[in-house]
Amino acid sequence: MKTWFITGASRGFGRAWAAAALARGDRVAATARNEQALEGLVEAYGDRVLPLVLDVTDRSAVFAAVSRATEAFGTLDVIVNNAGYGLFGMIEETTEEQARAQMETNFFGALWVTQAALPVLRAQGSGHIMQVSSIGGLAAFPTLGLYNASKWALEGLSEALAAEIAPLGVKLTIVEPGPYATDWSNDSAVHTDPIAAYEPVREARRAGAAARTPADPAVTAQVILTLADTAQPPLRLFLGPYPYPVAEKVYQDRLATWHEWRWLAEQAVPAREEKA
Repeated sequence: MKTWFITGASRGFGRAWAAAALARGDRVAATARNEQALEGLVEAYGDRVLPLVLDVTDRSAVFAAVSRATEAFGTLDVIVNNAGYGLFGMIEETTEEQARAQMETNFFGALWVTQAALPVLRAQGSGHIMQVSSIGGLAAFPTLGLYNASKWALEGLSEALAAEIAPLGVKLTIVEPGPYATDWSNDSAVHTDPIAAYEPVREARRAGAAARTPADPAVTAQVILTLADTAQPPLRLFLGPYPYPVAEKVYQDRLATWHEWRWLAEQAVPAREEKA
């Protein structure tokens, strides 16, 4: 039996993974902004579910929720930072409030949960943190600049963190899904007020999205359970086949550009001192 702490458990990946963990006999501290959204889990699984109302942008509330989960279950084995949403719009269109709110939820929310859980995991000498990023944490896409920024920040933090906690017996995996039929682009999404000049870019993105049929997030549940049970989990794990060609092209293009411009980069060195 494992004990999970999952943020954003009301729908999408969080709900699917919480239900799968509970179905196999695990215990789950499930968080959501609205407790009613967790009632179905409680009705189905009783006291193996600890429903917690939580806004992950509230640092003190996050620490209190992790403390309550630890007191209720005595241990925490898997921390899943899943809470997040999509901010859709061009960089120029994005307001300060929208930009800060995106970072507060997608990046700082995960940071607060991680900081709250680490003392527990360190004391145990075990645990597994799963940071839910995206293929958008490796590749940037027009209309998703602030969302990309939040996930790129999470990836950088998480890669450094993985090296910090490995000697303590704590593991970390950055989970990078492709497109799934979660709510990140629907009811929970935020959209900027459009500037007409960007309409061709926006239309191209709409056409690309219309050509894809996102899968049900429930199909990822067994993958996450297997990941949780893996003794030596990877630092990064894609979900689905979609991210592979995207990431491969991104890294090929980056390497090609770096090498093409190496002649200029290597001029940024101190001038050689002339011999007397």
